[in-house]
Amino acid sequence: MSAVAKSAPAVIVGTPPFDLARIRRDFPILDLTVNGRPLAYLDNAASAQMPRPVIDRLIQYETREHANIHRAVHYLSETATAAYEGARGKVRRFLNAREEREVIYTRGATEAINLVMHGYGRKFLTEGDEIIVSQLEHHSNIVPWQMLCGEKGCKLRVIPCDERGVLDLDAYGKLFNGHTRLVAITHVSNALGTINPVKDMIATAHAHGVPVLVDGAQAAPHLAVDVQDLDCDFYCFSAHKLCGPTGMGALYGKAGLLEKMQPFQGGGDMILSVTFEKTVYNVIPHKFEAGTPHIAGAVGLGATMDYLAAIGMDNIAAWEHALLSYATQQFETLDGVRIIGTAPEKAAVLSFEVKGVHPHDVGTMLNEEGVAVRTGHHCAQPVMQRFRVPATARASFAFYNTMAEVDQLVAGIRRVQQMFT
Repeated sequence: MSAVAKSAPAVIVGTPPFDLARIRRDFPILDLTVNGRPLAYLDNAASAQMPRPVIDRLIQYETREHANIHRAVHYLSETATAAYEGARGKVRRFLNAREEREVIYTRGATEAINLVMHGYGRKFLTEGDEIIVSQLEHHSNIVPWQMLCGEKGCKLRVIPCDERGVLDLDAYGKLFNGHTRLVAITHVSNALGTINPVKDMIATAHAHGVPVLVDGAQAAPHLAVDVQDLDCDFYCFSAHKLCGPTGMGALYGKAGLLEKMQPFQGGGDMILSVTFEKTVYNVIPHKFEAGTPHIAGAVGLGATMDYLAAIGMDNIAAWEHALLSYATQQFETLDGVRIIGTAPEKAAVLSFEVKGVHPHDVGTMLNEEGVAVRTGHHCAQPVMQRFRVPATARASFAFYNTMAEVDQLVAGIRRVQQMFT
């Protein structure tokens, strides 16, 4: 097929609501060249890059503050404990939770969802109960609930989506019945970028007396999140998608629910007393944080919260929306390229296929042009099945990306088409 470009639509390129050049200088990895070309890092939905202030804070902790926490009165332990717990307060403010004790540290969104499955699902759900998820979920918000269904004899009910990647809210409302016990939905689709109307969906569930877990792994990096305004019962995110360290994340839960749940793991620091006859569990959040935690990860997460707060989540959302709009317009100039997921409300994700070219070949050739995108099913195989594709290439933007990098992506796709026609 000929790769003749369509005429370009009129494009108004916006100005970032912050000093983009200065922001980019905070990210040393963006100075890399790949195959002799400047790196255009467009795989932020998988992991965002880490800015110098977060890197420096981690180095400071590891070289001048490192010790175990909660268990000693010496200087280093008290310093590390203060940093660890101080970061919890920053997460509380980031999510606008009511209390710091409603913030549980986890290894990421995946562990947070598994914590709720174990602590809430295994304790309160029984045979015949039903759990509602959506067709847009990441495997991390499907597999744990399938495990619970297999163990307890529960049933998974699925909210369908249309050809744009928009959930059918009428169908959602009809899924509720006397057996519905939990709703677990993504805030933003990792594969398509669809922003789900979770506040309305939570209200619907609560009208039926059903609690809601929101997977915020793809929303927290891009949108201002207010868990009190959403009124969600649980909300989780991963630090590495927020320009923070890997192996770190958080679960928000309403205090009343967390207090009723059983611990996910047993061990040190999650207890008040232990005898061979009985263990009395600690208060929340400590009840869910057994053993020596990822202290450096928490410190790094706290620094990430500071960094993002200084830029402003509304400013981040505005610039990423401008990037997405520009990229979408530029993709419309390409023959033989199909965007998968065209919801009217999207985060900065473009999932696409190039006619006649396997997504892995697209990714490999874009890498030759210095462009980093993700290829595959994105841990969202039900989404791929819905759109009748085995995989897609996915460009995902962050606030440090530029319009020039969008142009580099589009030029790379044209190069791919030339090689395969």
